[in-house]
Amino acid sequence: MYESRLTCKCFSPKQLFLVVRLCWLAGAWADDLLGGELLGTAQHNCGTVIPCVVSQWSAWSGCAEPCKTTYRVRTRHIVQEPRNGAEACPALEERAGCVEYWTQQGTECKQSLIPALITTGGFGKARKKRAAADGKERAGYCVEFQLVAITPGCLHSHHSYTRWMRYLREGHTVCVECQHPALDSRSQHCSGDGTGSTKNQLLQWQAVGNPRCKGTWRRIRQLDTCSCPSVHSFLFI
Repeated sequence: MYESRLTCKCFSPKQLFLVVRLCWLAGAWADDLLGGELLGTAQHNCGTVIPCVVSQWSAWSGCAEPCKTTYRVRTRHIVQEPRNGAEACPALEERAGCVEYWTQQGTECKQSLIPALITTGGFGKARKKRAAADGKERAGYCVEFQLVAITPGCLHSHHSYTRWMRYLREGHTVCVECQHPALDSRSQHCSGDGTGSTKNQLLQWQAVGNPRCKGTWRRIRQLDTCSCPSVHSFLFI
């Protein structure tokens, strides 16, 4: 009778199938294999498959560097390591585009950022909280644009923090909110908002977090507040 030696390694169901196949090719008795002796022994030695468990994502960090287009980070940690052939743990770090308009010394950055840099409207909630805590929050405004051209890179954004880019479609009207700190204290405008542009003039925009996602749009009008659906609501950064 064939004697199983699978005592030093645990196998996933797919790996067990391959081991059984190899043993059969090596001349193991079919009766033993079909009777489940090999599988049963291996499963007994391995025990229950224990999956990886990870924590919730942390809050997003601040921007890596001030006064330039850079990134912010969020992390999570492993709560339970995978065992007995379970799948490996998922990524423990994610990065998203970011721009910080204040230096580490607390002075406002001077340079203009053109083309218009946009991100998902959800980023504005955390930013408003920080501005209110600093006592620097100022009234903002909303600008409506009609999307004219979009690069294919917008459709290939697979990270969780770039999925909003896949909702961009040529011809759609989108709302982009201008709020502190993107709202310049002197001009009272956001860089790239199209102020002063002529009717039907094509303006450039770029999605922060994916340099391959960019395009052109036409400014429609400026409003006090935005009223577009959430998937078409964005933010100047």
